[in-house]
Amino acid sequence: MLPRKHEDTKKGTVHSSSCFRVFVTVAALVAGVGVRAQAAQVSVTPIARDGQVLVSFDLGVGISDDLRDAIQSGLATTFSCEVALRRATATWFDRTIASVTVTASVRFDNLTRQYQLSRTFDGKEGVAHSTDDEEAVRRWLTEFERVPLSMTSVLEANGEYYVRVRARTRPRNAWILWPWDRSAILGRATFTFVQ
Repeated sequence: MLPRKHEDTKKGTVHSSSCFRVFVTVAALVAGVGVRAQAAQVSVTPIARDGQVLVSFDLGVGISDDLRDAIQSGLATTFSCEVALRRATATWFDRTIASVTVTASVRFDNLTRQYQLSRTFDGKEGVAHSTDDEEAVRRWLTEFERVPLSMTSVLEANGEYYVRVRARTRPRNAWILWPWDRSAILGRATFTFVQ
């Protein structure tokens, strides 16, 4: 009987050791995913000037080979960014002061070898132009400057606010290129409105 107890003890040690290895491996993978997700964070800069809250942001990603191939095939590709000005509250949900959806689209015309670029703000037509420069297309899809978000008249003096940016892309099959899911907060910046 004693040898059996010894064998059971050995199995328990092997089992604990194996569970510990699995735990360490999973923890390392989760930590690695967190580091990669942080590397792709959006850079957000809110500015309150001339009676408006303006937001500049950069998605911080390049265009992958798969997405580049989809664009080169003539498939319309759209980056849609929801920008929200919010104020933290003591209750469960933060209060949304204002929001705007900015959509940047590109379609490659194989006949003219030009990229047709367009931007809309809350579904209203914004700016449109064409280019043959691939780097300009990347900037068009991922960098946004001075997007008007709200009038400062709705803000409380010395109030703490934050701007949250969420992004998604179409076609949906390009989601595998993104290191985050569609509902994830990609960027956030906090500021105090000083009047």
